Parts: sequence; structure tokens; C-alpha cells
Amino acid sequence: MTLVRGPVHPSLGGGGIRRLLIANRGEIAVRIIRACRELAIETVAVYSDADAEAPHVRAADRSVHLGAAPARDSYLDAAKVIAAARDSGADAIHPGYGFLSERAHFAKACEDAGLVFVGPPAAALERMGSKIGARRLMVAAGVPVVPGETPADQSDASLEAAIARVGFPALIKPSAGGGGIGMKIVGSAADAVDALAAARREAQASFGDSTLYVERLIERPRHVEIQVFADAHGNVVHLFERECSAQRRHQKVVEESPCPALSPAVRQAMGQAAIAAATAVGYRNAGTCEFLLEGQGDTARFYFLEMNTRLQVEHPVTECVVGVDLVRAQLTVAGGEPLPFTQDSLTQRGHAIECRVYAEDPALCFIPQAGPILLYREPQGPGIRVDSGVAAGSVVSVHYDPMLAKLIVWGESREVARRKTLAALREFAVLGIHTNIPFLMQLLEHPQFVAATIDTGFLDREGAALAAASVSELPGPALAALAEHRRTLATGTNPLGTPGTVRTQGTDPFLTLGNWRG
Repeated sequence: MTLVRGPVHPSLGGGGIRRLLIANRGEIAVRIIRACRELAIETVAVYSDADAEAPHVRAADRSVHLGAAPARDSYLDAAKVIAAARDSGADAIHPGYGFLSERAHFAKACEDAGLVFVGPPAAALERMGSKIGARRLMVAAGVPVVPGETPADQSDASLEAAIARVGFPALIKPSAGGGGIGMKIVGSAADAVDALAAARREAQASFGDSTLYVERLIERPRHVEIQVFADAHGNVVHLFERECSAQRRHQKVVEESPCPALSPAVRQAMGQAAIAAATAVGYRNAGTCEFLLEGQGDTARFYFLEMNTRLQVEHPVTECVVGVDLVRAQLTVAGGEPLPFTQDSLTQRGHAIECRVYAEDPALCFIPQAGPILLYREPQGPGIRVDSGVAAGSVVSVHYDPMLAKLIVWGESREVARRKTLAALREFAVLGIHTNIPFLMQLLEHPQFVAATIDTGFLDREGAALAAASVSELPGPALAALAEHRRTLATGTNPLGTPGTVRTQGTDPFLTLGNWRG
């Protein structure tokens, strides 16, 4: 079923794009809709059974139901998404990130259906979809890669010999996929057999491809990525870097820009390497080259890790520091127009920090949370931005990633941005489910974060201690939000502020709980 939710406007930008279907949900879908409004591009949302009343559905001009709540029956069903675009009269599809965003077959299906795919060509997705293939491309392009081997013979004996030549500690990695799935550290020859078997098993189960390769393990590196952008007219630029070392089990938690460890010379070299990578693959639209950084200052060394062939979750920190709208640029380039900026016009100003707010309980090993959000209040103020996909009354589903929102804060310096981020987190009130907000506050106050010396393994080493320290009473603004919620119960309104059935005061669990995790 297609629901029409607004008037059709003549497009003011985005090239030839008139109506865009957003093949995603949550905060990124809302973010794309906002950019389309500025360009007068009509939007079409898609939704599953679980998202019928989600903010992205209400925000779009039209909406199309895809199917049941599990992603495989809705957001991951390429045929249903293509059919929704055709039925709604869309002429372009933006995949957001996750789901179908890096699937070459989906980009090709869009092309075959005569739909503009807001992203790279299917051929570029195919080239970068294999980490082994991408590694070979980067070597040929002169981009530094982590020392390692990609044996054509995938037998245990061949891979064990490759591990011995690379040296210990080594890292076994699947060619397909990402997110750390299937990655295994090998500390000695005795560990190799079990590690290879486990890596193959996980890679096959998750990606349908058990191909492995071997790299030297860079111990305690930083994770630094370069935003790149290319158009169909031969223009390729980089938009500087983002530091993403604050991550748990290879999943990013806090990102920032600029990277405090980069000297101007290394920043320039990384930017040029990223441009070389994008050029080598025939890239178009927004993408990100991820690097491992070893050391700091002018003596630091960096190595290509992978290329994310889509918009990144953390793109807002680049927008804040560089002063561009990356989604608007995506639509412009996808519509056939040249890049709206040149390399010489791009500069960095100030410092930005992004915190990912998750529905999870750090005190219980970060177990994801599900259920209704009874009250939701975002911080506001100069330099504070929140990209969210929920509101008071939203129900957090078990079927999708538990990220609720992203808090992005800009300041004149890193320390100003850090302190402003802490203040904003204290004002961020989410009632009804546990979130990682107190954990984020502990992280930002940790001496190593303050000193900008953390590496990619920091949260895996210190996360449990930070989680234990984050169990505390609600900060003042959240307590005020709780008081407001109690008043809504007394006046007979639901969390959305409209008349409805509410829990009576005698059964309100908020009245009996002492300590809270926001």
C-alpha cells in the first residue's frame, strides 16, 4: 500500500532526481528526508510491520509497506524495494547504510530497473566487496597496506605457512563481510589450526564465503578514516579524516574529527592515498577509506584497511568540521551534476565529536534493549546536533540495530567539544529503556580519552570498568523529565501528549525505582 503524505514540488536540486525512495529506516532515513526537503525532492519511505508508525514513515511524503518485521522479509528484500520504487513512481533510491547499501546486486538491480542508485556503480561495489581483491587493487595503486598474504591455495597448510611468513601475532580475516566477524588473532603456530577452522566457519555462516587472508597484527593502532567523494566528471576529493578508535568489538562508539594524532604531513599523505584508492576502483559518490595508524606525528605509519562504499554513520562530524552537507552532495552527484566543492575549497575548522546512543544495558554486558520509549528529550544549544530515528512513544524493536540516535557536538577546540558533549549527554533524557548514555559520559571523562591516547583495543580492555562506573542515579535533567512523565500520568495523556490509555499512578514502575541508568 502506498500512502501519499504531502504535495509534490518541483525539484530545486539533486540533478534529475524528482522522487527518492529511501531504502532504510531510523535516523539515517530521517536525515535523508531532511536533505530532500531542502532540495524539494519528494520522498518515499519504506517500512516493515514493526515500523508502521516510525518517525521516518511520518516524515516522508509517501510510504510503502514492505513486509514482516525481520529484515530479510522487508529491508533486505531487494525485489520488494525495487517494486516499491516502481509502484510509487520514484526515479532514484538512496540505500543509507547497512541493509542493501553495499550489495552490488542491488545497485545493479536499480540500474536495470532504470532507477538512479545514490551511491557508487555496481562495478565499484564488486571490486571493493572482496577484501582480497581490494587489497590487490590498493597495492597496484601504491596505497600502503598492512603486510600480509592472500594465498590462492586456501588449504590449512598454505594458510599456516602464510601466517608463519607474516609473523606473530598475525590476524586471520575473511575476504567478504566486515564488522570484525570471523577475524581471529593467532599468537603462535599452535593457535593456527583452531583459529583457521573458527574463522572459516564464521565467514561461511555470515557471508557465504569462507575465503581467508592473513595480515600482520598491528598492535594498539588507531583507526582513522578518510572521507572521499567523486563525481561522474572525473573529480575526486577527500574531506579529511575522522578518528574512530573508540570501538567495542570492532563496532564504533565515539568518533571525532580532526584526529589528534595526525600531523599535517601525514594528514596530507593519507588524503592523497584515499584519492588514489577511489580513483583506482572507479569510484563515484561518497565513500570512506579506513586506515590503521601506527604511531603519531610525522613518524606515524598508516595502512589501508578497507573501503566503505556508502555514506558512513559518522558522516556528521565531517559535515560539522568541513562545513558541507554530504547527503545533499550525494543527491547532486547522483543526479549527474559535478561535485559542489573542490579540494582547494575544503578546510577543517574546530573539532566535532559524535556519540552513538544505543538502547543497551552496559551493566549487563551491553545487552540490547527493546520496548517502548516513554519519554524522550534531546539536548539543544549552539553547536549541538542530534540525528535520531525515535520519539516519545516509539517502540524499540528486537529486529534491528539498537542505535537510537547520534549526538554530534562542535566546538572551537577538542577540549571545548568534549566538555560540551558531556554537558549535552547529561541533558539527554530517555525513559522506559536502558541506554548507554552514562557509559558514554564515563568514556569521555576517562584520562586516556581526555589525553587523546586511546587505541582500537581500549574499550575492549577498559569497557567493563567504565560500564560498572556508569551505574548511577539519573542526572538532574533526566529527573526533571521523569517528573514530567509523572505529570502526564496524572493528566491522562500518553507519552505523545495526546489523550489515550496510560498506566495508572499506582502501577507506574518509575515511582518505585531508585537508581537509574539513562
